[in-house]
Amino acid sequence: MSDKELEKIDVLTLLPQRPPFVMIDCLTHFDEVLTASRFSVRADNLFMEDGILNSCALVENIAQTCAARMGYINEYILKDKVKLGFIGDIKHLQVIRPVRLGEVLTTEVEVVQEVLQMTLVKARVKVGEELIVTADMKIALTDIEAQE
Repeated sequence: MSDKELEKIDVLTLLPQRPPFVMIDCLTHFDEVLTASRFSVRADNLFMEDGILNSCALVENIAQTCAARMGYINEYILKDKVKLGFIGDIKHLQVIRPVRLGEVLTTEVEVVQEVLQMTLVKARVKVGEELIVTADMKIALTDIEAQE
């Protein structure tokens, strides 16, 4: 599927999360190693504090990019249901600068290793070309189907 076609997929079909807790707007890239998402920071976001997006939202944005990756694999490749996953570990989280209202985040997760139902990724979050967050994250996938 092309990147333009990916952007047209309703992200809610790929995620177990539901509004108002959805922290990505769409997938923008998918291949075996790299997945990317886009997210516009809006005033009604649960994690907005005085025009700044709380760093918890940035961690969740990375985790949901991973979840959308797995949702895409389940839905479009394996023809299966979206499954629940959990953050297993976060290392080397670096928030270089705060994220402000109105900014558009591009989040990339690069798969470093997949073993059984654990995925280790290196994550980068950018505003335009400016790198603002990096982290290593471990995601554990379950066999539990997400509720619709």
